[in-house]
Amino acid sequence: MSAVPRLDATLAWLRERTEEANARLRQSETQNVRNVVQLPLWPEPVRAVPNGFLRSALFGVVKKGARRYVEREQIAAVDGVQILYTGQRLDQADLDVYVSVLHAVRLQALGSQCRITSYALLKSLGKTDTGKNRATLHARITRLRANAVEVRQGGHTYIGGLIARAAKDEETHEWVIELDAGLRSLFAGDQFTQVQWAVRRELDAQPLAQWLHGFYASHAAPYPMRVETLHRLCGSEANELWKFAQTLRKALEAVAEASAAHGEGFDYAIRDGRVAVEKEARGSQRRHLARKARAVRKPSRLVPFQQVGDAVPASRPYRSGR
Repeated sequence: MSAVPRLDATLAWLRERTEEANARLRQSETQNVRNVVQLPLWPEPVRAVPNGFLRSALFGVVKKGARRYVEREQIAAVDGVQILYTGQRLDQADLDVYVSVLHAVRLQALGSQCRITSYALLKSLGKTDTGKNRATLHARITRLRANAVEVRQGGHTYIGGLIARAAKDEETHEWVIELDAGLRSLFAGDQFTQVQWAVRRELDAQPLAQWLHGFYASHAAPYPMRVETLHRLCGSEANELWKFAQTLRKALEAVAEASAAHGEGFDYAIRDGRVAVEKEARGSQRRHLARKARAVRKPSRLVPFQQVGDAVPASRPYRSGR
């Protein structure tokens, strides 16, 4: 065989091997894309939070001072949500930090390293970049890392930490934070709520008002609820119910004012020991109500509050006002 045919055969063999290698590479890249686990992408003005976090005392209304440490304690929650928690009790300011981390992580794969500076996190929280605020941020991230949760909602269960790993460069104040890919199950379908961040920031340093805003944001059409039920669900440490009721009224008023300031409808009434709230449904909640209206339902004189087993007469009129 002459040199030219041998060269042609060699080149053809090399082309075949190259095409096979490129095909394997494309297949591997496709498989890697399929294996990427990422949070849903929500718009900048909102923060997405699993419903179980908003409808429970996991991030509760906790008094300032020493935090109580609990071991596999069952957290008060609505029916359909079950949470076991180990660690120091978490409060609404901890939730602010956590949803800010979620907001940053949503742009990349869960389990990968999210790099974000203390300055950027504090800015998202509406805080100035001072030594005191950086120390508080550090303490909250540590608390969010040093826990274990078992959350069951919407047919899914997540067992793990709220933050998988965290590290910080003490010179640049850059954080490297990783979240467990298993958290994605808490954001399935209609199992999370997009909370209006501007309204929540308006309620800064008002933990009960923040909890109420998140709780009612997670319901498309909330049913009237007893004051004592709200007391239990928010994890309030107020010992006397009448004192909590006074604080509750002020907190509801704060939510109404903050919502109005940002173009959101929120009205409430307290009567006979029950709190009734009317709010404007948005997006997926509006679609949920439309589907519910189309569904065939048997007539009933009672409207059950399915999450907490509460019920009120359907004929009871809603009365606006304070």
